[in-house]
Amino acid sequence: MNFRRILDIDVPKSQSAFLWGARKTGKTTYLKQKYSQSLYFDFLKTDLFLDCLRSPSLLRERILAKSEEILAFPIILDEVQKVPQILDEVHWLIENRGLSFILCGSSARKLKRGHANLLGGRAWRYQMAPLTFSETGECNLLKILNQGLIPSHYAASEVHYRKSLKAYIADYLIEEVFHEGLTRNIQAFSRFFEALAHCQGEMLNFTNIARDCGVDAKTVREYFLILEDTLVGTLIYPYNRRKSREIITQMPRFYFFDVGVGGYIARRTVMEEKGEQFGRALEHFIFMELQAYKLYREREFEIYYWRTKSGQEVDFILNDAEVCIEVKGTSLVKPSDMKGICAFKDEHRPDKSIVVCNEREPRLSGDIRIIPWQLFLEELWGGMIV
Repeated sequence: MNFRRILDIDVPKSQSAFLWGARKTGKTTYLKQKYSQSLYFDFLKTDLFLDCLRSPSLLRERILAKSEEILAFPIILDEVQKVPQILDEVHWLIENRGLSFILCGSSARKLKRGHANLLGGRAWRYQMAPLTFSETGECNLLKILNQGLIPSHYAASEVHYRKSLKAYIADYLIEEVFHEGLTRNIQAFSRFFEALAHCQGEMLNFTNIARDCGVDAKTVREYFLILEDTLVGTLIYPYNRRKSREIITQMPRFYFFDVGVGGYIARRTVMEEKGEQFGRALEHFIFMELQAYKLYREREFEIYYWRTKSGQEVDFILNDAEVCIEVKGTSLVKPSDMKGICAFKDEHRPDKSIVVCNEREPRLSGDIRIIPWQLFLEELWGGMIV
């Protein structure tokens, strides 16, 4: 199944770029389709990996042996984080031969920790997310929430997608992160994933999670940073522009990069479009879309959440209270569902207040818009939300 991706990497002559993204989001497929005439090096190939690990200059020599016609196109280096030393050769080829590269990988963490050459601002940065609503044209919400939007998982049959999710989590999210040298204790890291089943989208208590994992709170914080650096999760922090004793100020929330991955780890299967599990999954999906929109449209806005000690909360606050968004997995939003957004609106006066839900038609409750999730996403990607 082919998907037309929103991401558009268009590098001019002599310009280079990094393309980051979690595994299986479609980076390689995209680059092979868009740059079909480019020279392509894949460091997942053992022979190439070992050759360049032993002697990074081999890459330079092999590239310079190619014709000018081939070198007129950007050179693709896939899984570049596996051979950090290669970036010195790339730097030399950019500076001395005016060549253009697209450097693709699943994490810059290993490069940064190894003090690898990140080309000193000579390469633009792009990131690929899982599929978006607009890329699939899919209105089968339950399929999205259960299978997720990693392309191969989304395209799998209902019978097989859970096997794909299980393999992804076991083989990549746990084992490969460990083998990349990003954490030393795979047993504790595996228990950490078990603990994540209960705290996605919730305020994180690092001490409690550490107790479940058998490590200290500092290590748990490091685990969350690993997930952020490897682009498989995001921490969002409380909005607190006005100092108030009623605001919980420090505890972040965590969302996996894909609703299907998050759902599998949480042992969640959404059978119908109602109930607590549906609401949690819908909130996660809306967060994914906000993140993808921010990346692909290159919008500079921050995403926060808001919660008071008395329990009033709003799921997403964009920028300095410009937009507040509450997600409700209900087909009829009641006044009691809007207590949090009303409280935030009264205190911070946002430009837009929106409840995203499963109702069939949009409506207004005072100056709060109550809109179906499909309409919200159409407006988001149309640039009408932020």
